[in-house]
Amino acid sequence: MFPQRLDSTVAYAIAKAMMDGFNRHYQLFRTESSRARHRFETADWHGQQRAQRERIEFYDLRVKECVMRLEKEFKAGEQPMDVWHQVKLHYIGLLVDHHQPELAETFFNSVTTKILHRHYFQNEFIFVRPAVSTEYIENNEPTAQPTYRAYYPTLAGMQDTVVQLVRDFELRRDFEDLARDAGFVTEALMHKLNAVKLRANFQLQVLSGLFYRNKGAYVVGKLINGFTEIAFALPILHRQPAPQPERADEANDISSQSDHGKLVLDAALFGEDDLLMLFSFARAYFMVDMGIPSAYVQFLRSLMPRMPRAEIYNALGLAKQGKTLFYRDFLHHLRHSTDKFRIAPGIKGMVMLVFDLPSFPYVFKVIKDYYPPQKDTTREQIKGKYLLVKQHDRVGRMADTQEYTLVAFPRNRFSDELIAEIEKFAPSQLEISDRDGDGQLEVILKHVYIERRMIPLNIYLQEAFDMGVTQPAAQAQIERAVVEYGNAIKDMVAANIFPGDMLWKNFGITRHGKVVFYDYDEIEYITDCKFRKVPLPRNEEEEMSGEIWYSVGPKDVFPETFEPFLLGNDAVREVFMKHHADLLDAAFWQSHQARIRAGHVFDVFPYEQNKRFAVMPAPAQAD
Repeated sequence: MFPQRLDSTVAYAIAKAMMDGFNRHYQLFRTESSRARHRFETADWHGQQRAQRERIEFYDLRVKECVMRLEKEFKAGEQPMDVWHQVKLHYIGLLVDHHQPELAETFFNSVTTKILHRHYFQNEFIFVRPAVSTEYIENNEPTAQPTYRAYYPTLAGMQDTVVQLVRDFELRRDFEDLARDAGFVTEALMHKLNAVKLRANFQLQVLSGLFYRNKGAYVVGKLINGFTEIAFALPILHRQPAPQPERADEANDISSQSDHGKLVLDAALFGEDDLLMLFSFARAYFMVDMGIPSAYVQFLRSLMPRMPRAEIYNALGLAKQGKTLFYRDFLHHLRHSTDKFRIAPGIKGMVMLVFDLPSFPYVFKVIKDYYPPQKDTTREQIKGKYLLVKQHDRVGRMADTQEYTLVAFPRNRFSDELIAEIEKFAPSQLEISDRDGDGQLEVILKHVYIERRMIPLNIYLQEAFDMGVTQPAAQAQIERAVVEYGNAIKDMVAANIFPGDMLWKNFGITRHGKVVFYDYDEIEYITDCKFRKVPLPRNEEEEMSGEIWYSVGPKDVFPETFEPFLLGNDAVREVFMKHHADLLDAAFWQSHQARIRAGHVFDVFPYEQNKRFAVMPAPAQAD
């Protein structure tokens, strides 16, 4: 019995060390998130963006630290499998009364697969399903805040209630006129209620933590009246005189060094659609101080029932938990569907091989093994571009991706055509094997990106062309697509991103009608590019030449040359030149480049301009 007791002691020590590693991770994650409040109060916009970027790396660093400790102190990789079975059981015991059990389970999975080199999700040593429920977790410490606060206003006292719920966040910066702004919110609430009778349970429930992202802070909650629940969010911004935008939703630019305005409530957002835009997969992750993240997710899910829990965790900066839940949802979907993976519709990419499952709203992207001569890149460079986007402010215009390694799929769910495509273009990424020895073949992809499926913009435009460009519906569709396309590029410019390959096929339409970019292998920082006008030909020979007669550096960009590739259709050209002709002018890019280099932070709003309260001067805020 002595060896068994010894094994149990080692197993418990390993489990405790892993739990210590997770607790350290979440303490650091929460501390960095809570500091967002001070950065907001002091208008430290560059610091806010830097913290959002750096926080993404926290998880992998803590996993690496924990693995190193376990190998050094316990030679964990050499422990017998019986010990690892006991490690998991001890770890489950440590999850009792834990406030972040689901995150701790995911951390256990990450550490265990690193040590045991068992990368497949279906693994007896990891948590394939949750072992501990996250329902009704409470922090009973006297100083702990509840997940949300409830307010019970009367119609007459609604404005005072809004003032109080905002003051309860105790921001250390004065409001310009909170009573005035609360009046705007009250008016919007009354309009939303539309003179309905107030029921006995009429109340406002507000999450106790503010949601910070770039230059904004957001109150998030819901209005309850009888059987009706209405989600809402109140953006809190800094007031700062600024020039009027050039287009309806374009960013104002404002120097972070001179931004010392008082606070304002800028808008009142209502309903699931507004909240889905705010929490979109195409935006940077929020910073919010959460003692019990599962309670926040449960509350947010009540506001946005169409948003998967995986994407809510992502929006809160808990991307590893989002990955875990996404893959569980994916396996569940595979068990309850019968359609096959196929080559994704649309123009095939030169760098990425893209496939999808028609019944599943995501696409899978594999980096090809080789590329045509015009694509001077490598696999590592492409992965670096995707990481850049992951860590960058996506301003609602660049799709978030989930990155997986060694993913196993049932072979019988793949079309033969798709297998042939992978074997032809990405053979190094493919393995087909009977891993379990049960005769069921599996397709194992060594590296894959997964992102939300959208309608490719070229297909969306083609649908309009097929209707006939003289038809009013087709004209409206073309105008909506082209205007949104230009807006998407300008929003990316505001975030210091040059998309590189601006062809229509590299953009998609979301379910909310927003245009989002999703092909990242050629993106660059605006500040790293050199935007030039095409030099005039020096003689008739150069003017008539079909070849480029001027020198082109590796980061040179000639905006006027975009026109032949983008505006071959007259209907598209007319709309583009009306709304976005400046994108063909090098001066547009150079002016934005100069402002970014000077330290200006541009404003990009996660809601439409018509939702903003009409108070002058316009506040300066970037989502």
